[in-house]
Amino acid sequence: MTASVRRHLLVTSGDGPRECQRAVAQVLRRMKAEAKTSELRFSAEVSAPANGKDPSSALVTLSGSGVDRFADAWIGTIKWICKSPFRPHHKRQNWFIGVFEAESTELPQFDLDTGVLRVETFRSGGPGGQHQNTTDSGVRIKHLPSGLSAISTDERSQHRNREVALDRLRALFVLKREESYARDRSAQNRLHRQLERGNPVRIFKGEAFAEVANRTEKAARFLTAWRIRM
Repeated sequence: MTASVRRHLLVTSGDGPRECQRAVAQVLRRMKAEAKTSELRFSAEVSAPANGKDPSSALVTLSGSGVDRFADAWIGTIKWICKSPFRPHHKRQNWFIGVFEAESTELPQFDLDTGVLRVETFRSGGPGGQHQNTTDSGVRIKHLPSGLSAISTDERSQHRNREVALDRLRALFVLKREESYARDRSAQNRLHRQLERGNPVRIFKGEAFAEVANRTEKAARFLTAWRIRM
């Protein structure tokens, strides 16, 4: 896998209701599954759930060979056709969320030697048997001024986990910035009107979040290649 190619995607419900937040959670699960099949590295930093379960937005970081094709198949408006799982008598069944590019050049840079970050290591466990990780390879990095922190136990080496934790910390800063912007009510309203007017790049239906046939040609080409690999 080529880890040098990286894309950052903002998945957001705009000012959409709880149903749109559920769609965000569903898209994240779907993205993660497709990324695994495509042998891409996937991570997602999510906003604090407003309803106790589903996030209103998330910043997804993807890397690996073929990441551009994967990301391009998701960027745009996502439509979910489903009777509300929260309001049984609600007539509306069409819910919209957005997937947007977040430029990697906007991600903040941190210097581990400035004293702004606190780095902690711990034994991360890992798979059992002879492959059990017995070293302190897990890494937690905290940005002291903001209190934001990120953890990585994904890699076997402490060095790689430090890099992954730093990437996740940067992603949290971007997500926090986007959420701050979204608190502007007029910005929220503009975003959600934009989502509802846009032609959806992918359409899903029902609580099982099954994809329907009338997707854009761009997404269709990607999914055909993805399913061939399964």
